[in-house]
Parts: sequence; structure tokens; C-alpha cells
Amino acid sequence: MDNFQKEIDERANLTLSNKFELLLFRLGTANQEEKSELFGLNVFKLREIVPMTPITRAAGMHSPLLGMTNIRGQLIPVIDLPAVVGCTPTTGLNLLLVTEYARNTQAFAVESVDNIVRLNWSQVHPADASVSSRNVTSIAVLDDEEQGNGNQMALVLDVEQILHDIIPSVRDVPVDGVKEKTFNFRPGAIAIVAEDSKVARNMLEQGLKVMGIPATLHNTGLEAWERIKQITQEAAALGQPIQDRISLVLTDLEMPEMDGFTLTRNIKTDPVLRNIPVVIHSSLSGSANEDHVRKVGADGYVAKFEINELSAVLKKVLDAAAD
Repeated sequence: MDNFQKEIDERANLTLSNKFELLLFRLGTANQEEKSELFGLNVFKLREIVPMTPITRAAGMHSPLLGMTNIRGQLIPVIDLPAVVGCTPTTGLNLLLVTEYARNTQAFAVESVDNIVRLNWSQVHPADASVSSRNVTSIAVLDDEEQGNGNQMALVLDVEQILHDIIPSVRDVPVDGVKEKTFNFRPGAIAIVAEDSKVARNMLEQGLKVMGIPATLHNTGLEAWERIKQITQEAAALGQPIQDRISLVLTDLEMPEMDGFTLTRNIKTDPVLRNIPVVIHSSLSGSANEDHVRKVGADGYVAKFEINELSAVLKKVLDAAAD
């Protein structure tokens, strides 16, 4: 147990240095292609890997939902991941990746698992137009680019998009009680939002609009950080306090180029920016991440996606910043 806890702590501490571990797995061959692509999933999302178990298909359930399976006494939906991304397994669906994600547990059926690699978030780049799948959020370069051999890549899946498309319950953005709140920020100030998942950005944009909080949305932590620095320079040139320009920062944790922990630490260690409220909004729930939120100085943490909880935290941190 001590060694197991030590491994968890070591893995969690990677987040304090803009690093993470990526599980590499294969789903078979893509349509009209012969080779098997590598796909990736952050190890922090992974609860366990188990051999394929018996699956019960419920009435009215359609692909890519395979059905429900019982793992350690818990009924879990099973998603055919090759079917989601358009691959055909060569040897069948052999393993289940059991994940805890955005308050829910689900299993993804895959063909095989390769290994786990430790990467810096700077090795992960936003997916460009050449990647056609809506379910790919970024591309991880597995080799050392500085040595000139950055050829091996893995496609990092946008699990938020996948679950949004498959499971109706995650599509709702309930707004009960949100409109009744008054959010305390200076006129003209905006929220800076960093979120790499398109579906999550859409949900946040919708939620912040209901709250009446003006915001600009950015695909990566690095993109948000560059915008924050630009606004800081503009405010300094005009002799404005930064709070007149930026009301708060709302950031995901897992993002290409710069993760949310690093973005938060950059803000909180800057004497000009440190009083800007920072709220981390992530699917990576759990006590380990909440401990790291405190370590990097974030003002709040909300697990995705419940708009009323998010609005309550935003109101709390904005009120505290205004005191």
C-alpha cells in the first residue's frame, strides 16, 4: 500500500512541473489505412485496465455504446472506442480502460495497450485541420523534438466530446438559480478562459453568458497566458490596475503546450497578477488534484460540469477579490 500511494504521489507531483503521463493504446486500423494509429489518454483519468468482461446490452442501446458491465460490483457503461474514431480492431476488443471522468465512471473498449510515457505538456500540440476527427483534441510528440527525431506521435482523444456525443445526460447545461446571482467585477473587465475541448468551451461560453460575465476563450494554457501578458502590458501603459481589465481566470488542467497548474502558478507568482482570482475547472476530480490546486495558489476548484456549482465558486472568489 505504501508503494502504491508513493506512485500516486509521484504521478500527481508531475503536474507541478508541467508534466504528465500518457497511456498509449491501439484501436485497430483506420478506414482506408493499413497502419494502426497510436492513441493517448491521460493516466490521471484512468482507474484501471481490465480484460474484456461480459457485457449486457440494454433495450434501445445503440453503437458505439456496447452495453453495461459489472466491475467490482459497479455497473459501468462500455463504449466501443474503435467505433467512435472509425477504426477496425484486428484482433478484437480485448481490454477495457475504466475511467473516472467528470463525475462519472465509464469503460472504453480498446484492442491493445502499448505503454505509459512521461511527457512535458510542451510536447502536446493542438490538433490542426489535417486531423479530421472531431474526437481528437491534440497531438502528442513522443520523441525528443530537440534532438530532431520527433516523428512518433499519438492522437490524444477529446473524451468530453465523445461523452457529449454518446451520453445525453452530459449535454444539459441547467441554469437553475444562476440568473439570480450578482457577480462582483469591474465594468469592462473580462474573464480569461483556457479550455482545449471544443464541447467544454461551448458549455463554458454558454454558462458565462447566462451569468453575465464577459469572457474570451482560449484553446491552450499558453494561448491564455500570452493574452494575459498582452493585457497586462496594455493596462500598465494606460496606468490601469489589472483588475480593471481581467476579472478572473478560469482554466482547465489538461491542455496542450501549458497545463492549468503551470498557468495558475505563473499568475500567482507574478506581483502584478497574483490578486486575480483563478478557478480551476477540470474533469480530473479527486483529492490529489484539489491538494495541488492549493499548492499552486488557485482560489477555487470545480469538477466538470455543473453550472450551478461553477457559478457559486465564481461568485465566492469574485466577492473575496472585491473586499
